[in-house]
Amino acid sequence: MSRVGTAWKWLLAKARESRPQLLLCLRVTVAAVTSYVLAQVFTVPLAGLWAVLTAVVVTQMSVGGSLKAAIEYSVGTFGGAIYAGVIGALIPYHNEISLLAVLALAIAPLALLAAINPHFRVAPFTAVLVVVGTSVTHIDPIGSAFYRVLEVALGAFTGLVVSLLVLPARAQVLLIEAAAEMLDRLAAALPELLAGFTRPLEGAEIRRLHNEIAATYARAQEAGAEAKREQTTYLAAQPDPAPLLRTLLRLRHDLVMIGRVADEPFPALFQARLGPPLAGVGKTAVDYLRSSSAALVARRHSPAFDAVEAAFTGYAAALAATRREGLTRSLPVDVVERIFTLAFALEQLHQNIIDLARCVNEFGQSTGVSVRNNSAKEHRSVPSEMDVDRDRQATDPEEDEHVRIRSSASG
Repeated sequence: MSRVGTAWKWLLAKARESRPQLLLCLRVTVAAVTSYVLAQVFTVPLAGLWAVLTAVVVTQMSVGGSLKAAIEYSVGTFGGAIYAGVIGALIPYHNEISLLAVLALAIAPLALLAAINPHFRVAPFTAVLVVVGTSVTHIDPIGSAFYRVLEVALGAFTGLVVSLLVLPARAQVLLIEAAAEMLDRLAAALPELLAGFTRPLEGAEIRRLHNEIAATYARAQEAGAEAKREQTTYLAAQPDPAPLLRTLLRLRHDLVMIGRVADEPFPALFQARLGPPLAGVGKTAVDYLRSSSAALVARRHSPAFDAVEAAFTGYAAALAATRREGLTRSLPVDVVERIFTLAFALEQLHQNIIDLARCVNEFGQSTGVSVRNNSAKEHRSVPSEMDVDRDRQATDPEEDEHVRIRSSASG
């Protein structure tokens, strides 16, 4: 009996962990069955094969994803079916040679269009079905195009309605989960990167950390695009995901910069002077990132900012003391550049953590939670020149990195 109970608890735990996947499985099944029934009602050819396939393709993890798939699949199908139907009607084909000529003429322009505009990716596929499918269904090209459009419209409509009505999953929830996961990854990577200033750090380890963060950000970015699509179609009233995604990208760039200069430890004197305040920055920043992750998921206000503020201020004061004492004058140029590049990276990390607090507060406010303003009174209501510059650079971490390093070195 104990084994059965243990197995049942394990099964329930796995079901809770895989809840989004199980819900998607349910929605896809319902969409497929419903589209097949509707196809029988409308008596479309091939027993509604393409209606069922379209419903399965359109039903995605979130409502926003389903909407995107429905639009792209429908646009590509309508364009491809109309063009291929017209070509097939204007150029009769009665043998293999003429069929090959019509097929090439129908596919070539649509393949070029699909290469230019991703919305038409299924257009060449549709053209093949319209032209070649006439020999299977024994329907003229215009009729074949009509039934192809009808089936796809039926399947897309069914998949979208099922995504909306059957235990719908909002992209905003997926965005919050991905953002929280990225904050946890940033929190796990930051102390490992900062440790490179007091002990040797393997380049492969740095690359692994950055690759994991990049993969997590890609998932958050995809969920953010779907959430934005839900907003623009009035399917959801939620905070704009763009500021949160921008802040996550900037935090990622900050860690990229820190990793760039963490490939070699600081001189012993600077390890002794800057090591303790740097460790304090790492500890408080890690705690704040993890607390922000939990607050984001729970839709609460941002955590207290006082400890973070004190840690960054302490490091800046320690670095300023070394400059006043002239300790950097005898160092090689590359070491001085690394010291001040780290200072610049930490300054940006400080500002981006402030931005993160504002983003967490916005998502907390969206559920009616009382939000307080912490010590982050420095939240900027009007973008500063640095904000505009960072927005312009936040497209490629490599380019952003070199710009920042040059700026810090010149300073």
